[in-house]
Amino acid sequence: MSDKKILMTGATGYIADQLLPTFREAYDMVLVDVTEKNRQGNRVEGVVIADLIDPDRSRYAKLFDGVDAVVHLAYKRRAGEPLDHFFDEKRNVEMAYNVLRCAYEAGVPRVAMASSNHAADWYEHALIHERKLEVLDPYRLPLSDNFYGWAKATYEHLGFLFACGGMGAREQGAEQHTGQQLDTSRKMGVVMVRIGAPRELDVAMYAGDPGTYKRDLGAYISPRDLTQLFTRAVEAESIENDDGVPWQVVYGISNNTRAFWSLSNARRVLDYQPEDDSEVKFADDIRGLLAGPGSSGGVGRVGLA
Repeated sequence: MSDKKILMTGATGYIADQLLPTFREAYDMVLVDVTEKNRQGNRVEGVVIADLIDPDRSRYAKLFDGVDAVVHLAYKRRAGEPLDHFFDEKRNVEMAYNVLRCAYEAGVPRVAMASSNHAADWYEHALIHERKLEVLDPYRLPLSDNFYGWAKATYEHLGFLFACGGMGAREQGAEQHTGQQLDTSRKMGVVMVRIGAPRELDVAMYAGDPGTYKRDLGAYISPRDLTQLFTRAVEAESIENDDGVPWQVVYGISNNTRAFWSLSNARRVLDYQPEDDSEVKFADDIRGLLAGPGSSGGVGRVGLA
């Protein structure tokens, strides 16, 4: 076991369920959630109950003491009409801020946070499936057409604030000598993981909808690749971008033949080496739905044609 201490939020959730078997073996874990039971109704051992949306951070800030990295997976589900999703997603943004703030004030050097491909899903909906864009780079301005994606993009911007060194005190009087204020605050490393489709693709669920199946083949990430990516997000020694800011936005997908999101910086900066390819893993289903006799898959990686 590593001597690293990792705090994981949303520890009873779907993503945590995939990460925990490996993370428990590798690290000293602090698990936080609002419930002790996972989706299957099974108790997850060691969970500390805490509501990270609560603005009184003194109720849970101590959990961050002595932590080497935070993996933030917690999420409050939205409800109601799409125009009302703002209110639940606003609370998720507040929770992301509370986590980043607690980590920053506790001196935690690294936060890996679950963003989503939906942070920039407008490009997918409007351009990629219309054959106007081939591959989306994670550093293009995040644009979404829904409040879920808006919240995730806001997570990413919050992460940048804590990573760029703008949150601490500035040295008084420095501008007298340089003409500029000297920023003396620390830079907390932040990795935002835009998770794709972290589930097994049951071909029966795509009957009559080959376009969505092709899309999900491109977005797929296997449990072992998801686990590797979050491991690299907390383990990579240096995550500075080209401007010297320890902040990375990476896509969370496997090594998919049909990928339409770039993994270039995940490979280069984090040394992420995905082992799975949905084209191979689901080859039999692909032959049946997309390429078999009587199939209606059409041509191309994504979209309906």
